[in-house]
Order: sequence, then C-alpha cells, then structure tokens
Amino acid sequence: MLLRLDDEDRQVAFGECLGRALEGRGRVHLSGELGAGKTTLTRGVLRAYGHQGAVKSPTYTLVEPYELEAGRVNHFDLYRLGDPEELEFIGGRDLLADDTLCLIEWAERGEGWLPEADLVVALSHAGRGREARLQAGTAWGEEVLARLRQDPQLADCMSGDGSSGGSA
Repeated sequence: MLLRLDDEDRQVAFGECLGRALEGRGRVHLSGELGAGKTTLTRGVLRAYGHQGAVKSPTYTLVEPYELEAGRVNHFDLYRLGDPEELEFIGGRDLLADDTLCLIEWAERGEGWLPEADLVVALSHAGRGREARLQAGTAWGEEVLARLRQDPQLADCMSGDGSSGGSA
C-alpha cells in the first residue's frame, strides 16, 4: 500500500487512521531517513488514543511508554542502539508484549532480537511531503492494511496501484 502525504497535517491524520486500524496492539516498524517523519506519524497514532501532549523521539532513553485509556503504547527509537542485546537489558521482552502497541523507529538496529513486525511503514521524502509505503508482515498486519484501504479519510492519498490487492 502506498500513500501520498502532502504535508505534516496529512501525516498526523494518517497516523490517527493507522492508530484506529491497529486497535491498540501490534508491532509497527517505522523506517526512513532522519527527518522522514517517523515521530510525526507516531504523534498521529497517539492522538488516535487520546494523547494530546508533546511527542518527541526517545533517542537517548530508547523507549517512551504511554499509559492511555485505550492501553499501553511503547514508542521506541533505536537510532543510538549499540547492539540489539541492549534491548534485553531495558526489559524489551516485557515492553514488546502482545497486548501492547509498539511503534519502533530504526527497527533495523534491533534486527535479530526484535520479533517480526506486524506492519512496516517506510517513509520517504516526496517533494514537499512524504510517501508512506506499508507492508504487512503477519496476518494481523494484513487485517490492519485491509481496514486502512476501507478508511474514507485516506482515499485521497492512496496511490492507484498500491491501494488494492496484496501488501505492496
């Protein structure tokens, strides 16, 4: 699935749609170069669950937990992770519990230790906006993509070739 996100407001709105589709659980790997909008997208996901405060990337702490009425969301930023085994020392197994929504920036740095992603969202610069390429990694991820394809709020930013069929 490929989405065109023309500005920051559209990126946050997509995050809200994604948050609703995830229903408060799953593992989402967010990839893209510095400044691609991973944290902006995370802000939108958190808004879907009622969080109105600031959202900053937990670059130095590795994880920022959010206790929300809808459940727990853990926002990871693994940019400064030296070795995937460091996740064990911060209680990664508990933080990645199945009943938690985990949004993981720079997930490739935890490769070999992190469980499989339900959904991978690859963000890239596209003119003045961004593109988001979504790919499911599990059956749950496929269900999330199916919900997103049906979301009328996303209809105007879906690419014609990536909005139907497989996980593109």
